[in-house]
Amino acid sequence: MRTILAFITLVMTLAACQEQPASNPFVTVADGHFVRDGKPYYYVGTNFWYGAILGSEGQGGDRDRLCRELDQMKAMGIDNLRILVGSDGERGVTTKVEPTLQVSPGVYNDTILAGLDYLLQEMGKRQMVAVLYLNNSWEWSGGYGFYLEHAGVGKAPRPNEDGYGAYMSFVAQYASNEKAHQLFYDYVRYILGRTNRYTGVKYVDDPAIMSWQIGNEPRAFSKEALPAFEKWLAEAAALIRSIDKNHLISVGSEGAWGCEGDYAAYERICADPNIDYCNVHLWPYNWSWARPDHLVEDLPASCDSTKNYIDRHLAICDRLNKPLVMEEFGYPRDGFKFSKETTTEGRDGYYRFVFSLVGDNAEKGGHFAGCNFWGWGGFANPQHEQWQVGDDYTGDPAQEAQGLNSVFSTDSTTLQVIQKEVERMRGI
Repeated sequence: MRTILAFITLVMTLAACQEQPASNPFVTVADGHFVRDGKPYYYVGTNFWYGAILGSEGQGGDRDRLCRELDQMKAMGIDNLRILVGSDGERGVTTKVEPTLQVSPGVYNDTILAGLDYLLQEMGKRQMVAVLYLNNSWEWSGGYGFYLEHAGVGKAPRPNEDGYGAYMSFVAQYASNEKAHQLFYDYVRYILGRTNRYTGVKYVDDPAIMSWQIGNEPRAFSKEALPAFEKWLAEAAALIRSIDKNHLISVGSEGAWGCEGDYAAYERICADPNIDYCNVHLWPYNWSWARPDHLVEDLPASCDSTKNYIDRHLAICDRLNKPLVMEEFGYPRDGFKFSKETTTEGRDGYYRFVFSLVGDNAEKGGHFAGCNFWGWGGFANPQHEQWQVGDDYTGDPAQEAQGLNSVFSTDSTTLQVIQKEVERMRGI
């Protein structure tokens, strides 16, 4: 017996002395919560959709500004950036982002790819992580309309010319258009198969990427299209997983709002084993919860509606045991004015409320794990209300008034609210 005990003790001692494996460098999900560097990960992040363009050396590129933006965000504790991989289609279209990455199917603008490489390199240096979305249901970066046009469906209407009704009727065809899907899948394979020219690291091996996101606010655009929409998202998630085993996968959904109000459809989509966490977006002004001339007065009602919306989705996350991220939300400047000199009392109050919900009841297993406000304007100086080529990029894409939802480096009161909440989350 003594010999056996001595042998067991020796084995246990040798095992304890063995070098411990390195911690996982990627953001992961364990028991319904994000984990980073072996610790729970709760965050306040932002949307920085134009990061790859800013990182390029071509039209729109400004690497000095990019590094200053990253430095300021990092200094504030903002380390999670949601970024557009690239815009699709022709240039010179009012209300669409340019320069574009995918000029036509399979034809890529190398300067934007270099910009994305450079952005990821600089984020990696600062221990920041990116959520990269690959598609868009809206017109401002191509997406659905681009793929449908090249699938032979016809020219996509422009909402600024033909109205959003015409546009949404057109892109409702995307959910069931297999040719459009295959064009998108080719794009996914190309991007995920890339190696960063500056670091030599394959994208699939880069810890600077937190998540691949199927699209920005993917929608079915009709109740009839929901089954095909669900099928497409499942296929896209499975394709991404087959290529990349390291990174998280997310949908980019607005929540039930993006599923024609169908919470059951949202739950089915999020239940897919290839979907690692759930998303919601929330826009009190766009959703008519806050009136443009009563933004401060309508703040309490907006917060009440926000809490109800989040709670309904958290109930789904509880059942699925997956984290929830509110990765888009915004609130216009006071008086619905766009100037950087305009006050932000309403926005500050709304941000403060949303941030307070992140990590709530964390000790009891709460699944609300993060948020990305929309969006970072930083050092930009808007020149026109309607973005024009040559203007600084802001948090507001080309189809929106410049300054509508952007948080600039001069917005001291908003930045104070953000930094205070970042510090709180570090203690969770």
